[in-house]
Order: sequence, then C-alpha cells, then structure tokens
Amino acid sequence: MKLLNRTTASTQVKSLYKNLPANIVCFSHLRWDFVFQRPQHLLTRFAQSFRIFFIEEPIFDASEQDYYSYLNRDGNIQILVPHLVPGGSPLGVTARLKSLFDYFIENKDLADYAFWYYTPMALEFTRKHLPELVIYDCMDELSAFKFAPEELKTLEKELLKRADIVFTGGQSLYEAKKNQHANMYAFPSSIDKAHFEKARQLRKATAGSINNRQPKLGFYGVIDERFDIELIRSIAGSRPDWQIILIGPVVKIDHATLPKNANIKYLGSKTYQELPALIADWDIALIPFLLNESTRFISPTKTPEYLAAGLPVVSTPIKDVVNPYGKNKLVSIGESAADFIEAAEHILAGKGRDKWLNKVDAFLAQNSWDKTCSNMLRQINETIENRSLTSIAQ
Repeated sequence: MKLLNRTTASTQVKSLYKNLPANIVCFSHLRWDFVFQRPQHLLTRFAQSFRIFFIEEPIFDASEQDYYSYLNRDGNIQILVPHLVPGGSPLGVTARLKSLFDYFIENKDLADYAFWYYTPMALEFTRKHLPELVIYDCMDELSAFKFAPEELKTLEKELLKRADIVFTGGQSLYEAKKNQHANMYAFPSSIDKAHFEKARQLRKATAGSINNRQPKLGFYGVIDERFDIELIRSIAGSRPDWQIILIGPVVKIDHATLPKNANIKYLGSKTYQELPALIADWDIALIPFLLNESTRFISPTKTPEYLAAGLPVVSTPIKDVVNPYGKNKLVSIGESAADFIEAAEHILAGKGRDKWLNKVDAFLAQNSWDKTCSNMLRQINETIENRSLTSIAQ
C-alpha cells in the first residue's frame, strides 16, 4: 500500500474510523533524530492523519530555567525536548517535568487526544491527565536494558492497568506479556520494502566491481550492550581477507573494548536515507547479538530490512529471528564465530541465491509498515467502539 498524501489519507482514515482522537501525544525513551526505527516508522505514517507531539526524555543543559524546545518534523510532527537546569533530586526532576507538561497541555489547543507511551517512566509526570485513549507500544523489555531505572517495572504494571490497548514489538514479547492485559496485540518489526530495494538496484549497477574485491560483511544499528564484540573480533581475526563494516552509534559500552582489527571499519552514525547506498556493496549482513536478558525479547527491525535489500543474513539465535526467518530458511542461524564463518562461506559460494531471493520476496510481500499502521488503527478503533458499547450497556 503506497503512502497517500496527508489530506487524502486523513480523509480516508476519518471516514473509516470516526471516533479516533485528532492528536497523539507520544512519550519516548528514544530521541527522534537518533536512529530511525519503530517509533519513527509508525508515527511518520500516523502523521498523515493526526497531529503528533513527540516528547523526549530531558536534557540537563538549561542555564536559568526549565523549558521545552520545539522542532518540526514532516509537517505534522512536533518534537518537544525538555531542557532542565542541572541538579536536583529525582523527585524534584519529576516535579519539574510535570510542571512543563501540565503547562503544555493547558495551553495547547489539542481538542481530543490520545497518549501513546513507549516508556512507562513518563507516567511519573502524566498520570493526572485523562486522555481519550491510552496506548502502550511495548517495543522492548526496557527493564532488561543496561542502566534501566529500578522503578521501571513498577511503572509498567501501572501503565498496563491504565492502557486501553497494548502493542508489542515482537511475538516473543507478546507471549511473555499477554496475560497482563486483555487487549494486547503483537506487531513485529516491519519493512519499508521500496526504500531498501534501492540497494538491489545499486548492486546491479555495480555488479562487476562488487564481484572483484574481498567479501564485505556488515551490520548497522546501535552498538551497545547487546552487541557481541567477541564474535566480531573472532570473525575478523579468522578471516583477515574479509571486510567487516559496522555502521551506527556506540552507546553504553566503552569504545576501548571494541575490536581494532585492520579489516574492521567503523563508519559511525548514518541517516536512514543513506543506508541503501551504504549496504549496496555488502555480500552478507550480520545480526551479531548476544543472548542475554536485554536481547531475550527483541525483534530486530534490521532483519526484514536486510532481506529487502537482497542481502543474505547470518544471525545469532535471537528468538524472533529464528522464528519466522530461520525457520523459513530465509536467514542463517549460528552461535559461534565458526558457525558464522561456515554460513558466510556457504553464502559466498553463491549456490541457490535466486531461489532464496524468490522466497524472501514472497515472505516480505505480506509485510509493510503501511499494513502495520492500518491494522493498528483498526484495533484502536475497535477498542474505542467496544468501550462505547460497554458504557451504553452500563
């Protein structure tokens, strides 16, 4: 389904779903301009039909008084960043965030609005407000991440009680939480297929040069505590004639611990728009995640993105990669460096690639962020209608 222009999309959504709020106020632990992932994919599409206010976590850089900065994105999306004066107790910081948000709500002509939570921590400064709808898009098990606040689990329990509808970012996360809410739906990582298919077109245009150089294996994404540093170090050391390209910011881990092999290149952060060109000359894409609490329920968005780019993938046995991608033989699964090397060498031998790519395209044909958004809207509208019917019956 192609994205419609904003006026057409908004008209169609309103004609289908007459009870939806006009505004979405989103609370996120991720910054809009950090890495383009699930929140950005969803909200840029919802912005065709709603006004979006995306509220980030605070930055402690104000000199005299706390304030919000406002940044416009995509016309119908406004990013709000709380800038706080450094210092103060955690309770004091919460009170100041509450004051800023209360002022925003009281002075913004929002008419009707929904709250869309990515972080339960935002409950600390929003719980007094009564939106038309409360949506919790639980994209990860945040409590398992490094430096997660101790109170996050308690706040998530409260949010699950308040939420009208809950989405999860993967099937395994849904299975773990489905008994905690009666109106929960799994919406795993999806794909902007046309965007990543640009890499296939670029690869065809440069096929001769790609076939006459050393193999390139690559990864893009956040390089953090989930990233298997030793796996990459071992692959690079065992195959010095292979290039390993790593794209993305390094966070929450010491840069000094990263492998420094001559055949590893760190390209740093790149924009979403740059990715197809950057990965077009890769031979293989990697998902080198550790198996730990922080990766137990993840559903990497990069899996279908790599496949849409026409790249064979080798991944550690992340549950939501094994099923469905490994199970359907779309992705190779390995645990050790030896496993990764064996899988990569088989891929580089080039046997059965056309047949594999046909299977990939058939699988991805059922998968798109547009379809995900459409299905989410349908579930949201049904939630509102069911609530109205329950209210009438009472």
